[in-house]
Amino acid sequence: MGNLATPVSTARNVSPANPVKPTGRILIVEDDPAVQKALRRLFETEGYAVETQSDGRAALDSFQASVPAAVVLDLRLPKVSGRDVCKEIKALAPTLPIVVLSAASDVSDKVLLLELGADDYVTKPFSPRELLARVRAALRHTTRSPEVQVVSFDGISADFRKMEIKRDGKPVILTAQEFKTFQFLVQNADRVISRDELLNEVWGYQNYPSTRTVDNHILKLRQKLEKDPSSPVHFRTVHGMGYKFVR
Repeated sequence: MGNLATPVSTARNVSPANPVKPTGRILIVEDDPAVQKALRRLFETEGYAVETQSDGRAALDSFQASVPAAVVLDLRLPKVSGRDVCKEIKALAPTLPIVVLSAASDVSDKVLLLELGADDYVTKPFSPRELLARVRAALRHTTRSPEVQVVSFDGISADFRKMEIKRDGKPVILTAQEFKTFQFLVQNADRVISRDELLNEVWGYQNYPSTRTVDNHILKLRQKLEKDPSSPVHFRTVHGMGYKFVR
């Protein structure tokens, strides 16, 4: 697996300046126990929660159970390859940051790697500080995406600055929590949002209800904003994971 602490001269430079505040959980998928242990220590020291998996199948199962903030992914994995893991995760959560770990020979076709959806990569052996900087950069890119203030789809128009929502030109009345849920989903369009993340972002830990509360609010949004609430087009359920808004 190489010397973890040895810098790689061929890797691109990433500035660690202005790192994002550690938040959420990092999923590390690496089959070498020593590297896995070192990476866990690296990210936990920086304040991140860490989950580790040793094969591709277990990584996908973990992702489906609870979507992490970012994934650090080795390409050479048993059961399901790192390439297939990356492809499957990005199909369900396009904006989820994935930083790939690879041997030099694995990235000979970097275009293919980027087409699979990887946000960045480091080649082994690598510097732990460089990997940390790359994960932070990927998280910054996600969190700094400009917020959507005006959106329209399928007869619905919403202006979040004015807190106005209309359906076919007529006002739609949402409760405060329904409005917050709608806004958060729209501003994270095409990303799978877990129930826990919605509870945290919309309700906050101080008033933490059950996940059933999220389901009820999604149901209300479908009833008020979908043309056919029984067959939702925009407020989709991703079974076992949460919800996704699609325009």
